[in-house]
Amino acid sequence: MDLKFVVNDYILIWNLLFGVSISESIYNLKQRLWKNYKEEYNKAYQDKHLILKDSKNFIPSDDTIYNVVLETKEYEKLKKQVEKYRLEVVKIWDSNKKYITTLFKKIIRKDIDNYLVFIVNEELDIIDVSEKKSKEKNTLIFGKRNMPKRPLKTVLELILEIIKREIKDTKNQNEIKDAIIELAVLNEFATIIEKKSCYLTGTPSLAYLKRQIYPYWLMYLGIPKEEFTTYMRRDKIVFDADRYAYEKELRKMDLEEFIDFCTRNIKYIVRTAAAIN
Repeated sequence: MDLKFVVNDYILIWNLLFGVSISESIYNLKQRLWKNYKEEYNKAYQDKHLILKDSKNFIPSDDTIYNVVLETKEYEKLKKQVEKYRLEVVKIWDSNKKYITTLFKKIIRKDIDNYLVFIVNEELDIIDVSEKKSKEKNTLIFGKRNMPKRPLKTVLELILEIIKREIKDTKNQNEIKDAIIELAVLNEFATIIEKKSCYLTGTPSLAYLKRQIYPYWLMYLGIPKEEFTTYMRRDKIVFDADRYAYEKELRKMDLEEFIDFCTRNIKYIVRTAAAIN
């Protein structure tokens, strides 16, 4: 998987128009536009999926509101900030690419498509992964607050959203899928990079489910049963290893297959954990 980071005027303007107001000047600009170009403002709302579908060749059916924004001092100043921010994102991404390669080979075990990433102002604080594929690549919109201060967390959040999109949904598996992807990215991969356990981080509502899956997750990672105690101490997640049959086939699966395994066997997984505890 590789990411290409770009700044696109149409995507940037669209998110300024329809995202949160990131400053008083942008709020005032939006108010002026709404007052003077209400019809054009409403029409522009429909443009997002068209821009993402073919950003290089996108031409709005009505470019009035885009042209007005492009000529403002507010936008000129903001775009310079976004261009600078893009360089910061590229630097952070490039410095972590080797770890990302490790993640996919050791943990995800699945090829992921390349993505075209549209950079927007960091104050929008969004990672918006498109559900539709463009003519160029898969696309996403990215602008996260305080990214230079927390580069690892931001990179992992980015990977997390991409993997969620790439792995197919199966009926009734959304929560299981999210829990396992968190185990892979926010927990195991973060632990590899940080060289300390990150298994107590993530979405609080998924914590219980992740603990139930954890013994099978260690099997998926290929951890020998005799080393389970070491990992339990490391991650502060305790279970009775002797009560679990070791599923050797899990280490041969990719992440999508492991999600399917857990989905099919979730009642047994939860029941076993509950009986032991």
